[in-house]
Amino acid sequence: MSVARHGEAVLSGDLARKVIDPHAYAEWDGLLDTFDAIRTSTPVARVQPDTPGLFDPFWLVTRYDDVMRISKDNAAFLNNPRPVVFSFNQAIEFSRAATGSNMLVDSLVVFDAPVHPKYRKLTQEWFMPRNLARLEDELRALAARTVDRMLEQGGEVDFVKEVSGPYPLRVVMQILGVPPEDEFRMQMLTQQLFGGQDKDLSGSGMDKMTPEQVVHIVAGAVQTFEDYFAALAEERRRNPTGDVASVIANALVDGEPLPPRDMAGYYIIVATAGHDTTSASTAGAMQALARDPAQYARVRADRSLLPGIVEEAIRWTSPVQHFMRTAAEDCELGGQQVKKGDWLMINYVAANHDPAQFAEPRRFDAARSPNRHLAFGAGAHQCLGLHLARLEMRILFEAILDKVAAVEPAGEAKRASSTFVGGLKTLPLRVTPA
Repeated sequence: MSVARHGEAVLSGDLARKVIDPHAYAEWDGLLDTFDAIRTSTPVARVQPDTPGLFDPFWLVTRYDDVMRISKDNAAFLNNPRPVVFSFNQAIEFSRAATGSNMLVDSLVVFDAPVHPKYRKLTQEWFMPRNLARLEDELRALAARTVDRMLEQGGEVDFVKEVSGPYPLRVVMQILGVPPEDEFRMQMLTQQLFGGQDKDLSGSGMDKMTPEQVVHIVAGAVQTFEDYFAALAEERRRNPTGDVASVIANALVDGEPLPPRDMAGYYIIVATAGHDTTSASTAGAMQALARDPAQYARVRADRSLLPGIVEEAIRWTSPVQHFMRTAAEDCELGGQQVKKGDWLMINYVAANHDPAQFAEPRRFDAARSPNRHLAFGAGAHQCLGLHLARLEMRILFEAILDKVAAVEPAGEAKRASSTFVGGLKTLPLRVTPA
């Protein structure tokens, strides 16, 4: 285990464990209390393991301004060479042995310049609002069917199971050209990638496994994804359509097709990140509205409030909870001396609940303005699908507001145990049809 360098603010023991404990992220208010305490005393703090060799020490960055600075400076803070998601050393060693990379999946979130901008450019236009506008009619029909099915369940429903889970999944599968009969398979594989720390989501006892056992399961999910999308890419090369799958399959970078591993990573990041995150934000918005009937009534009467509902939900839930960066040079950050090669966790949950940037950050405020949250990241690595996520949510809530007169909690909502991508896994609601 590395020892603290002179003058460093170090977190260890209970505080350090909470930062990397998936179960701590399921206890939302307690987690926010933890980040408030850390941000107040040591906004940039060195996290070290109690067990030697368990994980490499890293800097936890909790203040909005510092997270924004790191996110925008892609020259000083790199995605490579260390993992971009917090990982235990055992898992990193397995990944390196299996793939030659620190990450089991090499995707847009892993690469730095000059590779990253070339890869991002391949699909960037596809995900811009002008192109996405052609999907609106299809999305409206899907949203209407989804809400109708929810209402057919009767007065009480699990909103995650009936709406916020299946709706964005179908959207992403449509743009990738994945048929409906394969959706359940895609969802299960995604949950093994992102929800493996939660016993209810992984479905395979991964919460009781060692880090090495977990990474074996995840590696199997990655291989299944790669095999599936290799076949899909071959089909789109023979018969290209207008979907994202065809763009990726036929893309050229510097005159050459994408290497198979990079192509697989591109498909995987679109397939997985494109629905779990939107599902979490959608459920978060509905939870907030169910708790505040007056706010729900206001937005039903005045749809101009809807964009604020969407944006605040994304901040309030912060589905992507952190990314890691590596310092490319010595620098000062939050009063701490960060050395070249140091690993940093930019924690979006903490940054998006920084009271210096957001007044009463735990309050869901649809009228919050400005709302320059970091839930989509910032700079060159800002989420490629942010316009799609906003469009999906707006159209779905238009359908909900049309068809549901009132909504209220019908039981305890539960959040997933996950340090990386998180959100509600259950949201019992009582809905009254319009």
